[in-house]
Formats: sequence, structure tokens, C-alpha cells
Amino acid sequence: MKIGIVCYPTFGGSGVVATELGMALADKGHEIHFITYNQPVRLDFISHHLHFHQVLLEEYPLFQYQPYELALSSKIVEVVEKYHLEVLHVHYAIPHAYAAYMAKQMLHEKGISVKVVTTLHGTDITLVGSHPTYKSAVEFSINNSDVVTSVSNDLRKTTNKLFTIKNDIHVIHNFIDTQKYDKVHQLKCNRIAIANPNERILTHVSNFRPVKRIEDVINVFYEVQKTIPSKLLLIGEGPDRAKAEHLVNKLQISNEVLFFGNSSDVSKILCYSDVFLLPSQTESFGLAALEAMAAKTAVISTNTGGLPEVNIHGVTGYLSDLGDVQDMADNAVSILENDEILETFKENAREHTKKFSLENILPVYESIYKSCYNN
Repeated sequence: MKIGIVCYPTFGGSGVVATELGMALADKGHEIHFITYNQPVRLDFISHHLHFHQVLLEEYPLFQYQPYELALSSKIVEVVEKYHLEVLHVHYAIPHAYAAYMAKQMLHEKGISVKVVTTLHGTDITLVGSHPTYKSAVEFSINNSDVVTSVSNDLRKTTNKLFTIKNDIHVIHNFIDTQKYDKVHQLKCNRIAIANPNERILTHVSNFRPVKRIEDVINVFYEVQKTIPSKLLLIGEGPDRAKAEHLVNKLQISNEVLFFGNSSDVSKILCYSDVFLLPSQTESFGLAALEAMAAKTAVISTNTGGLPEVNIHGVTGYLSDLGDVQDMADNAVSILENDEILETFKENAREHTKKFSLENILPVYESIYKSCYNN
């Protein structure tokens, strides 16, 4: 099939999933066209079935904010018309689903039909989409999509609670390429470059936004390192990084905490890790936790949103109430203090990720695309 993918080209979960999905579809012979304002960070052009179309914004003094939705809609029309796309898969409702609807109407005027699949990822619904400024447009866009999917059961429930949705919402969990992590495990993992042989390694990956509660990450680690010699690896960039650095200095643990910034090679860093910390205020799915588990890492997380669908309490890690730093620290210590227990959790985590493997999820998306033309 000829499929257009519209996404944010960033390190965030929705962009990563959209990019990995597009590359996997291309590997199966589908013709994939990415339409966005920058090349997605994980996009690899090894496959000749991959195409990238950049949305350009002309700076015009009249506009305080440049109208990206208009430029995106026009680019979608151009690409669909030129390459005869059959399906548009738009990730993140704002503004992609709305832009796709506008493009579909413009194409209809030209006698061209294209189907729209909208995937809801979380903050497009829970934080942004439900805001009164955007709510009507988001609801309209979802209801005028041909197929709607969400990345977790919790997000589907939340969407139906916040909006009046006429369409069925299909739950298709996020996925990972488990083979990529298998290859990483085959490489020599040079832990000694990060920590001493007697130290455990804890890791956190995020966009350092307030919803990720980075200060809780540091406070949990602070409690853990009192009992277990350890290092904390922080991967990512965002508005709360300065707060994180300040807290690390205040607690006098700067020698034990390493800031890596953004990285396109997270899998290699995760191979060092023993425990992954994710004390988020909300996670619609928890892709970062799943990637950590694929890298054979136990997870300590909150029990919010879709995290219980990913992190199985007492099996792959532990779940705690939001803000309960001491409980998260105690759970981490209980895993880290015994080699056999730690290895059991690590193996359980890796085994559980097979449920979310690319091989299992990709055919579901392919059937969704085909269903657009069966309705």
C-alpha cells in the first residue's frame, strides 16, 4: 500500500513509534511517505520505499504564530495527489488529525479519495486536547477519521470520558523492535565505563517535562544510594533539566548522577541498566518503560494511566502510588540488593516485551489500513 505518515519528528514517544512503524512497513514492501516539518530523529533511509516530505513555513510578519496546520494540509494534498497515497496515518491528534481532515476535504473537491487513520498517544488527549481552546476541534477531528486507535486501554477510556466520540476506538499497544535489543545484548556491555563493579545502575529516559516528575526520580535515587552503591543515568532534555541539576547539587550526589542529554542510541545505554525509574504523573502507555524492559531492565514506576498494562507488579518490576518516593525507593532496593532476585526481574521484563514485539503489532496496523476500504 501507499501510506502517508504524519507525526512530530522529535524524541517523544509518538514520533518514535510513528517512525519505527513507517520503517517496519517499508521493510515489508509498503511505500511510506513521512510528512512533517523536520526529518524524524530515528528515520533511516536504508529502505528505498521510504520518502520524506518537509513542511516548510514561510515567515510572515503579520502572523504572531505561523499557521502550521495550513502548510501541513497543503503539503498533504500535494503528496497524496502526486504519489497516489491510499491511507494517511496521523499520529497525535493536534494538529495532525485536524490538518488531515482539511486535506481530505480539499482532495475530495479534486475527486481524490484518501482514508485517515488517527492514533491517539496521550497528552494530545489528556493535557492539550481536553483544553477548552482545542476540545471542539479535537473531538471533530477524531469523529471524522475513518479509523481511530489508541495506545492503551486506559487512553481509550479517558478519551471516551473527555469527549463525545462516535467512532469505535481500537486499542493497539505501542511496540518495540525486540531484535534491535537482542543485537545490543550480543555486544560487549562496557559497564565499567559508567560504574564500579560493585555499583548498580539506575536509569531514567524522558523529555524532562513536569509530567515526568524528574525530581521524584532524583529523590528515589537519593534514597536508594544510601543503601545500595549505585549510579543514576539521566537521558533526555527538557524544561526541568535545570531543576534536576540543582537538586542533584543540593543533595550532593553529583558524582553519582550522569546527564547524557538526548540520544538516538538509547538501547545501548539501557544495556548498562539494572533498574529503570518512571515516576510519571501520567503515562498513556509508557514506551520508555517498555524499551527499558526489552533491554533487560526491571522497572519501578507509578500506577498511573497505561503503566499497569506494561509494568506487571511483582513480575517485571513494581508499581507505586503517585508521589510515593519512599515506596518506590524501597521497591528498588528490594530488587537491587540480591543478585538472584535482580536477575529474575530482568529476565521477566525481557520476556514480557515479546507481547509488544513488532512482529505481533505490525500485522494489526496492516489490517487496520485494509479495513478502511472494507467499511
